[in-house]
Amino acid sequence: MSNIAFIGLGNMGGPMAVNLIKKGHDVVGFDLSEEALKILVSEGGQVAESAVAAAKDADVVISMLPSGKHVADLYSEEFINSLKPNTLLIDSSTIDAVTARTVAELAVSRGCRMIDAPVSGGTAGAKAGTLTFIVGGKQDDYEKARPILKCMGQNIFHAGESGAGQVAKICNNMLLAIHMIGTSEAINLGVKHGLNPQILSEIMQKSSGKNWSLDVYNPYPGVMENAPASRNYSGGFAVDLMTKDLGLAAEAGLETKTSTPLGNTALNLYRMWSESGNGKTDFSSIIQFLNRDL
Repeated sequence: MSNIAFIGLGNMGGPMAVNLIKKGHDVVGFDLSEEALKILVSEGGQVAESAVAAAKDADVVISMLPSGKHVADLYSEEFINSLKPNTLLIDSSTIDAVTARTVAELAVSRGCRMIDAPVSGGTAGAKAGTLTFIVGGKQDDYEKARPILKCMGQNIFHAGESGAGQVAKICNNMLLAIHMIGTSEAINLGVKHGLNPQILSEIMQKSSGKNWSLDVYNPYPGVMENAPASRNYSGGFAVDLMTKDLGLAAEAGLETKTSTPLGNTALNLYRMWSESGNGKTDFSSIIQFLNRDL
């Protein structure tokens, strides 16, 4: 069992830290939210007054933070210099690949190991311990991290060198946004022509339009009992987070001069929906944006 510092105990990080505790690891957490810290303590974890204090005796440091700026601020020279030699650093935030590579280079130069390991599976997967981890980094570091990641997820992939995990994650989320919008358009069209959304969804699930949004995350209210659409689009993966990830995909496209017209269209639609005051709702609520009267 390892001594683990967990930095960032929000909707994703909190449940991930709890799953590590349930697997027998000693977890010391840090977050700016007092409520998040109380939950960790109630589940058997410990808390620290700062990220440095949480990580000073850790074998493994895991971070789950909102943006690349937060990750760069955490993995400063001061922070990394305070760690034990050979500490394994796992950043599960979804950020740009450039920042992921930059902080990894600094960590390695100070005698630490580091991988980027963004996740897929949402808050439900974080709570259930069924996340998918998409890892970028050296093979040896990936192998060292794998038993820790298995405590929080079911599917662990090594995408390549440092930053590769972030690139794979934003590719996945760009596709997710595109097929959620396409699914929403198709269901809206059918409903406007008098079709039952449940029956239409079942037809498309058994036809060539089958996709993840139809199978487990239907955007139409009442079609799937456990989907966010059936609880007024609460919980799940927020519009603001999808907008952030689509922005990262657009930046990656510009960096390599890769054409992403559907990804850019999805970004514009989600950005407009967010700016309309819906940034905290689940990303499947985009069906409401598309269903407005023309």
